[in-house]
Amino acid sequence: MKHFVIIKPTHRGLRYEDGVLIRVLDPGRYVVPRPSRWGFHRKPEVEVVLVDVRERELTIKGQEILTADKVAIRVSIVVQFRVTDPVAALHEVVNFEERLYSDVQLAARRSLASMTLEDILTNRTRLSDDILKDVKGAASGYGVTILRADVKDLVFPGNLQEIMNKVLATERLSQAQLVEARTKADVQRIEAQAKAEAQKLEGAARAESAKLAAQSEAEIQGLKTEAEVKALRERELAAKAYTTHPALLRLQELETLRELARTATARLYIGFDKHISVDGHEEKE
Repeated sequence: MKHFVIIKPTHRGLRYEDGVLIRVLDPGRYVVPRPSRWGFHRKPEVEVVLVDVRERELTIKGQEILTADKVAIRVSIVVQFRVTDPVAALHEVVNFEERLYSDVQLAARRSLASMTLEDILTNRTRLSDDILKDVKGAASGYGVTILRADVKDLVFPGNLQEIMNKVLATERLSQAQLVEARTKADVQRIEAQAKAEAQKLEGAARAESAKLAAQSEAEIQGLKTEAEVKALRERELAAKAYTTHPALLRLQELETLRELARTATARLYIGFDKHISVDGHEEKE
């Protein structure tokens, strides 16, 4: 007599013959002979044990644990896992789900015992990370892979709720004050930078103005010098002309006298080295 075993994709089968594991069966249809205890050709007793390899969820509810600062809290944890080694899951422990439950429970206690209430409030993900890190290695030893370990609920003592509200309010106020202080500091820094930049620009403008003024003064002085040199050259040329042509000098004198004569208040003094007396003799002064 024979019968068939069908293994779905959600499971794996462990085939035993006379209690000895022969192999792991993948999804499919398998023939399993019925044992025969008569005759010289006895067939072994075949058994196929199915193991669910789908992702599953385990909830550890309402564990009351003391924190490092002796505050009793109740915690609920959700663990998502999958059997990845069916042989280890059945052979290494009596019940892998019960073992996983215990491991997660102990990991949560160890983690919370090292954390203060403030740590839990400000860094709730640390508990999940600690549990995952603590349990992952141990669970792989009995064929289970931990996918996630999250804190589902945290329940605090009744009188602690008011304290938590005050702590949260204080934190919000501190954050607001910090933001205000940073904003004020940024404004002061920007104003100081703007003032320094303005002073820098003003100094550069003054230096440029002084430079331009110096250049203008130098140009003016150069023009004056050039004009004086030109005047001296013209006088030099005039002097040479008067020396060469004395009549020109006499004409210049007459022109000067004519100009003076046009002015009513002008006075002209002419000196003589000698003069003639009434009787016609020359006299010395």
